[in-house]
Amino acid sequence: MTITLPGPTLGVVGGGQLGRMMGEAVAPLGVDVVVLDPTPDCPASPVVSDQIVGGFDDADAIHELASRVDALTFEIELADPDLMAEAAAEHDVPVHPDPDTLRTIQDKLVQKEALVDAGIPVPEFVAVATAEGLERVVEEYGGVMLKAREGGYDGRGNVPVDDPADATDALDEIGGNAMAEEFLDFEREIAVMGLKGADGETRTYPVTETIHREEILRESVAPARTDDAVVAEAESVAHDVLDVLDGRGVYGIELFETRDGEVLVNEIAPRPHNSGHWTIEGARTSQFENHVRAVLGWPLGSTDLVAPAVTANILGDVHESRALVSQPESPRDSGDVDETQPATLRNVDSVLAAADTDLHWYGKDDVRPLRKMGHLTATDRNVDADRDALLSRARDLRDGLTFRDA
Repeated sequence: MTITLPGPTLGVVGGGQLGRMMGEAVAPLGVDVVVLDPTPDCPASPVVSDQIVGGFDDADAIHELASRVDALTFEIELADPDLMAEAAAEHDVPVHPDPDTLRTIQDKLVQKEALVDAGIPVPEFVAVATAEGLERVVEEYGGVMLKAREGGYDGRGNVPVDDPADATDALDEIGGNAMAEEFLDFEREIAVMGLKGADGETRTYPVTETIHREEILRESVAPARTDDAVVAEAESVAHDVLDVLDGRGVYGIELFETRDGEVLVNEIAPRPHNSGHWTIEGARTSQFENHVRAVLGWPLGSTDLVAPAVTANILGDVHESRALVSQPESPRDSGDVDETQPATLRNVDSVLAAADTDLHWYGKDDVRPLRKMGHLTATDRNVDADRDALLSRARDLRDGLTFRDA
């Protein structure tokens, strides 16, 4: 391949914060980005070349996107794999990751079955469709995480069930066929951002520790605060996962580290992932730049750590005392959130004045409960930096921010 600049045009299905950061990352490489998103003036729109306003299942919009670009990718699992494959074939442009991979990932049960077939370790799971079946599974496992097979998004579609009497209500909340997964007594949650390039080349970023509450990622710590044996096992499992998936790009591989040091796959995202936002400041090449390089078939950038980093998400309930309601973010194209307020972040000067700290604002118009509005990343150039202290600093800075007057 001979690469010349200005570069090609990349089409991205989805124009949220991931599309925004993708556009920011590859502008220096001369790559133009066009996004498709149902929200007019979506978060990515200020930093990309153009936006097509249309739904993720809008055939005309998908075909228009494919007709204007040199390659296609997506930043949200709500993308329609059939339409993407059809449009890519008609307009003779590559689409990565492969739509077949997206089909597998979109159904959590199918995803888990594919991993089991490949010999990759996962928690115990079973399909459930009736309250009676769920009651039996809860009794057998002593409690489960009930997951909607399709359409889950940032905590939506996940319901913990530890009492068989709650089975009917839990299934009603999920609203369809579901998968029940055993509760794990895990030591920590970790993640690996995996990367597939041209000619089957695979790389991984350093193993990251992820800290969740209410099923929402709050902070990430890179490198993870775990031992070398777990790191090695997580990297090995991540490479096995990459072997199962088709198509180039970045894959967010979420994992559990059990009390016994076993590593199990939780879920996979076939795109850049919140767990890898730290790579913007903490790695030689960010996950966003490498995703685009991979999709275009360009040489991959280094995934080496340049600085230990902690990322703290800025959510719609930055302070627990200021929480609006306890419900997770809804998909961009839904209208089922009752309480919103204008997105005005306050006390920003405290973060801007902090050394070795970077602020990322996603440009969303409204604050919703637990909605990801931005993030900040604190770094330390000392490779042996105290990550506990770094995490504390990031949390303090994040918790000083608010969307309401004090």
